[in-house]
Amino acid sequence: MAEKFDIVVIGGGPGGARAARRCAQKGKKVALIEKEYIGGVCLNWGCIPTKTLLASAHTLIKAKEAAEMGIIIESAKPDWEKIQQRTKKIVETFRSGMSFTMKNSKVAVFQGKASVLSPKLVQVETETGRTELQTEKLIIATGSEPSQIPAMPFDGRAIISSTDALFLPQIPKSMAVIGGGFIGCEIGCLYAALGCSVTIIEALDKILQREDEWVSKLLIREFKKLNINVLTGRKVVSAEKQNGTAKINLEDGQTIEAEKILVAVGRKPYCDKQITGALGLEMNRSAIRVNDKFETNVSGVFAVGDCIGTTFLAHGATTEAEVAAANAAGGNEKMSDYDLIPRAIFTFPEVAGVGKTEQQCKAEGLDIAVGKAFFRADGRSVAQNEPAGEIRAIRSKTTNKIVGITMVGGRVTEFAALARTLIGTQEKIGSICFPHPTVSEVVGEAVENAFSAK
Repeated sequence: MAEKFDIVVIGGGPGGARAARRCAQKGKKVALIEKEYIGGVCLNWGCIPTKTLLASAHTLIKAKEAAEMGIIIESAKPDWEKIQQRTKKIVETFRSGMSFTMKNSKVAVFQGKASVLSPKLVQVETETGRTELQTEKLIIATGSEPSQIPAMPFDGRAIISSTDALFLPQIPKSMAVIGGGFIGCEIGCLYAALGCSVTIIEALDKILQREDEWVSKLLIREFKKLNINVLTGRKVVSAEKQNGTAKINLEDGQTIEAEKILVAVGRKPYCDKQITGALGLEMNRSAIRVNDKFETNVSGVFAVGDCIGTTFLAHGATTEAEVAAANAAGGNEKMSDYDLIPRAIFTFPEVAGVGKTEQQCKAEGLDIAVGKAFFRADGRSVAQNEPAGEIRAIRSKTTNKIVGITMVGGRVTEFAALARTLIGTQEKIGSICFPHPTVSEVVGEAVENAFSAK
């Protein structure tokens, strides 16, 4: 006999876990189904292991720069085995923490593969057998997977995915990264900092397509200091594996040899065909189609996160989950402006932003003024030997409101939420007392300059 629940959530990543917890907090009886590990891609193969590895790489960079600050470190080199051990330990600790949170929230967690028999009946196949769950509402949060290039399928050895790149047996001597998006740039920075010779190849005219051109130019300048070579406007036509290395052939006839080829051309929604087919869900290409309440074309069935193909960000998924959970529990909420979901890229230096970019404003025909502030003029940034960076604040001349803030520099991802509070303001912030010397002063100066810029 099927166990009865008010809401069943399929997928235990950031979106699914948040939705399950919020529904339980609203007094609903909730089941969460995860086929592998709680936390999904973000915790196990994405955000957390990547940022842990990047933290080790950043520490190595600071150790090598220590002499400039009067600190002599005779030898600074990476111990890849210990770096990997630390990463594994952190992931396992957070995984245990999430499991405890689910238990403490009274969410019933089922580890196994979900299949849907009807909108109100879900089957879970585990190692011990099959269990049927009866439900009133269903939330799908099945995440995403790395996109592949058909001519260069992943083999886990010479041609690798972003997941493979986090768990290599040793640091490669050279790596070619196909794709200049945030995944390719982050992993490129990681391995370059650890001593690998990195080439990033981007088919379009700049890296980080969603950001403004000045961001791309600033990063490329700083990447050169890490021994990262960036090729933009260059298309890859094929790859060849040879004697433990690989060779990339570009459209212009140039070839690039590397020990590893990382294909980082983005991620695509992962939507189980059994689930979408059994429910008869309408699709938006490879993503599940939802309305502004995250309900699908099937009443009582919701979807959030990467499987609906919106932000491909963990915090984007959790924001969507808040809305979907409220509606599945009987509410009537809608998603706020997607522009207000912060962007955060953990390169060296970091990139962050919220609201509109300059290129978005131009495309929309907005009349804007741009305020700029530089890290090289900030006492704390210079003292920390991190003078590379710039913050730009965009003001609409029509409404006299701040409509976007973009930041490049050390630790700017920490200011993304602060920047969010400034979107829509019409007031100069000169009256706000920023502690001195701090990096936050650069944010204040950029916004102040936006109101005086013509």
